Amino acid sequence: MSERVNNHDGLSSTFHRRLAVIVALGAAWRLLYLFVVKFDDNLRLNDSLYYSMQAGRNSEGDWFKYLLSDLPGAEHGPLTSLYLTPWSLPGGDNVPWQRFAVTLLGIATLVVIGLVGRRLGGPRAGLLAAAIAGVYPNLWINDSLVMSESLACLIVAGTLLVALRFDERPSVAGTAVLGLLCGLGALTRSEIALFAVGFAGVAWWRLGWEHGPLTGGARRLLLPSVIVATSLATMAPWMLYNLGQFENPVLLSTNDGTTLLGANCDSTYYDDIGGWDIRCLEPVSNEVVLDASERSRQRRQIALEYIGDHPERVPVVVIARVGRLLDVYGLSSLVALDTGEEKAEWAVWAGVVCWWLLAAAAMVGWRRLGATGEAASARWWLTVPLATVLLITVLFYGAHRIRAPAEPAVVLLAAVGILSVLERGRASAPSELRQQLTHSPSCRRSSATPTCSSTPS
Repeated sequence: MSERVNNHDGLSSTFHRRLAVIVALGAAWRLLYLFVVKFDDNLRLNDSLYYSMQAGRNSEGDWFKYLLSDLPGAEHGPLTSLYLTPWSLPGGDNVPWQRFAVTLLGIATLVVIGLVGRRLGGPRAGLLAAAIAGVYPNLWINDSLVMSESLACLIVAGTLLVALRFDERPSVAGTAVLGLLCGLGALTRSEIALFAVGFAGVAWWRLGWEHGPLTGGARRLLLPSVIVATSLATMAPWMLYNLGQFENPVLLSTNDGTTLLGANCDSTYYDDIGGWDIRCLEPVSNEVVLDASERSRQRRQIALEYIGDHPERVPVVVIARVGRLLDVYGLSSLVALDTGEEKAEWAVWAGVVCWWLLAAAAMVGWRRLGATGEAASARWWLTVPLATVLLITVLFYGAHRIRAPAEPAVVLLAAVGILSVLERGRASAPSELRQQLTHSPSCRRSSATPTCSSTPS
């Protein structure tokens, strides 16, 4: 027994050392990009201005106000602004420190993705997933922006780590932590609230699959319920705060009306189909003095009326939104949106190309996980962020920012897919070569796959 434990400890130590090297390289690239390209950049008129200004006002004790007014505001969830608050000096130039703070989140995401990959497909999958995440433009491009995407990706990766742990060993504590992370994710990006429902569904199915469809019982109902209840409990303080601040009920944010109206007008139905256009935000009566919830309600009403007046265009728009999600339609518009959010154009195009490659590998990884017996259920946990992003895209619009919460799952599936292809290539090698590899003094056999301790000369 002691020999097995020592061997396991040695393998774990090797994995952590290699992961540390990968994370250090990914961190070096992010910091280089931050200090060389982004550190002295001024904020533009986009959501980064909100997060930066709100964090600055928080640091001065002026909590959660609408833009430059003294009216209460909840344009976005509070967690990003709260995280940035300690990095925001009252009356100082906060933006460079805020960019640095977000970069730290991106570096932490590499660690978590590596750990999730190891639990999903073993040490090699973990190291490959971390390496992919380290160089994947659609992750690091967000890590120097004063936006919510980096924090959202870190939390999503954390939910997947806990979910896979629960998949192996279901427990009340595991579901509570999973619900807590879903709640924190919802306070970062509102759509992540749907993760709680998705994970609860997978947990219910997983417990029934494990114990038989007719057994279930109280445990099968209890554990999924804990996910939803803990998530709601995590969101409750912010929701209760909002219910006391606005004329109309506000749960997570007042941004739904703005998002809907910007995605449903002539521009996004006939010209830039499936996108979002700030020009769609038609003025409403007395907009300057309107309560934020009332402004959102009026914009939401205008958007829903527009949808009702153009039902024949809805299928076309939905298809275009999904095409934009998959980077197969509206690329020039997507790049324009990203560059308007302070992303370098060359990095955006690099992200598009990398997405095409990783999406193909992720589909292979999906199939590979489905053929792995006991581990087959793991892929359904990764489906939750993918399905959530697809649903939000269909309901609102297609953009790289909308896709961000799904990127960690795509990276993980791609790592499994790439390893699957490599293993298949090794299995199809000529029999004489495989025998040489298997019986080489520098190699030892682990299960059915030969592994080498050093490269033959």
